[in-house]
Amino acid sequence: MQALLIVAHGSRRTQSNDEIRALAAKVGEQPGTNYAYVSSAFLELAEPSIPDGIQQCIDQGATVVTIMPFFLSAGRHVVTDVPELVQAKQRENPQVRIRMAPYLGVSGLMPSLILQSAQTACECKGANCTYPACITG
Repeated sequence: MQALLIVAHGSRRTQSNDEIRALAAKVGEQPGTNYAYVSSAFLELAEPSIPDGIQQCIDQGATVVTIMPFFLSAGRHVVTDVPELVQAKQRENPQVRIRMAPYLGVSGLMPSLILQSAQTACECKGANCTYPACITG
């Protein structure tokens, strides 16, 4: 069984962590996915941790776990921190194949996604806006 674990930094802001959890749920609901289990985990400031998230995938029966780093650039977390945590978990579970997907920022789909997203820019000035980073005033 294949599992997909979306890993993000984590935030002190609960709503930000919930956005990642909701994204994982939506990914898991996509038709035609090869992943029987999709979840999320965090580097810091939120639960589950990346090692615990990998373990949850294994506990669900995953024999292949794909780690999707939800980061936009190759900073220290992408280059060092996440791979070290994944490698340690791989050593603990040699029977499971754990693989790393490229971090989100290098996706060939990113330029198109940015242009599509720019088309949906919020023009409201507060009041009844549902966009969490709305410009007010």
